Amino acid sequence: MAKVILKKHRDKRILKGHLWVFDNEIERIEGDYEPGDIVDVYNSINKFLGRGYINPKSKIRVRIMTRKQEEIDREFFKKRIENAWEYRKRLVDTSSCRVIFGEADFIPALIVDKFSDYLVVQTLALGIDKYKDMIVELLDEIIKPKGIFERNDVPVRELEGLEQRKGFLKGTFDTKIEIVENGIKMVVDIENGQKTGYFLDQRENRAAIKPLVKDARVLDTFTHTGGFALHAAHYGAKEVIAVDISEHAIDYVNQNAKLNGFEDKIQGVVGNVFDVLRDYHKNKEKFDVVILDPPAFCKSRSALEGAYRGYKEINLRAMKIIKPGGFLVTCSCSHYMTPELFMEMIQDAAKDAKKTLRQIEVRTQAKDHPILLGSDESLYLKCVIVQVI
Repeated sequence: MAKVILKKHRDKRILKGHLWVFDNEIERIEGDYEPGDIVDVYNSINKFLGRGYINPKSKIRVRIMTRKQEEIDREFFKKRIENAWEYRKRLVDTSSCRVIFGEADFIPALIVDKFSDYLVVQTLALGIDKYKDMIVELLDEIIKPKGIFERNDVPVRELEGLEQRKGFLKGTFDTKIEIVENGIKMVVDIENGQKTGYFLDQRENRAAIKPLVKDARVLDTFTHTGGFALHAAHYGAKEVIAVDISEHAIDYVNQNAKLNGFEDKIQGVVGNVFDVLRDYHKNKEKFDVVILDPPAFCKSRSALEGAYRGYKEINLRAMKIIKPGGFLVTCSCSHYMTPELFMEMIQDAAKDAKKTLRQIEVRTQAKDHPILLGSDESLYLKCVIVQVI
C-alpha cells in the first residue's frame, strides 16, 4: 500500500476531523499506486492519520475513509451502510430521507437518497465509483428497495476523470415517484429532477413555517417542485404564489398542488425571481410571508463577492414587499456563504431596505444530512426566519 506523507504542520485540519488531503499538502508519496487505490496517510513525523482512496487527477488528492489501519472491503462498507441506516431510523422518518451523506457518514463522495421504496445513488469520486457495484448490492441487501437509480449526471465527476451517466441499477420502474413529507403528498422525478430529484435537506425547515402561514398570503420563490408552497397551503395559508424559472418545476408544482387538493390555493408562476420581486415591489404587492430558497449562488470562494450581492438583492427586495410584522424565511445552500456571513448579509439588506428585523429561528439542514464537526463543508444549509418590522 502506498504511503502519502504530508508536509510539516499540514496535519492540523485532519486531526480536527476533516477527511480531505489536498494536493498541495503532500510532501511525497512512497510506493506505487493506481488512481482510486487505497493509501495510508501520515504526517511529517510518521504518525498514521488515516486510510482512504487517492486520485492524482483531483485537487482533493486523498479522501480518508477510516482512522484505523483496517481492511476496506465488503465488510467495511456493510458496516458503514448499516450504521448510516440505523442513524436515520433513530432520528428521522425513513419513508423518504437521505440514507448516506458522503463524508458525514464516513463514505466520502457517496450520496444515497430514499424516495418511498426507491433509492437514488451518486458516486461522485473515482475512489468510491470503483465500489459502486458492491455498494448497490449492499444497499439492496440492507434496505431492500423496490428499485435503485443512478444520478451520476453531474459535472463534478469529470473533475475526477469520470463520465456523466444515469440509469437503472436495480430493476426498471416509473421514475416519477410519489412520496409523503410531513403529511403532504408529492411526486418526485428522480430521473430528470434537480440533483437526485428533490431536496430532502429542507424537510424540517418546511415544517418550521407552520406558525407563520395560517391565513397568510405567501410568496415562495425558487420553489422547485413546490416544497415550501405545499407546506404553506397545508398549514393554512389562504393564498400561495410559487415562482421558479423552470417550466418543468412549475409543472410539478401544479401537479403536486392538485394531488393535495390545493389547486385553488397555489398559483405556479414561471419567472426569474429577481425580476418578479422587482415587479411586485413596483406594483405595490404585499405578502405576509416571503420564502427565499435559491440555488447555490456561490460554488467557489472566488465567486463569493458576486454571490453576496445576489443574496443581498433578493433579501432586500423581499423585505420591501413584506407587510409590517410579516415574516421572511431566507436560505442559502452555499458552503462558502458561512453562517456568519449570511447573517451579516441579512442585516446589510435590512439596513438598505430600512427595515428592522426580529430573529425567530436560525436553522440548518435536516438531521439525515448530518454535520461532521471539523468538516466545514458538511454544514452548508442556512435557514433564517425573521420578522420584518
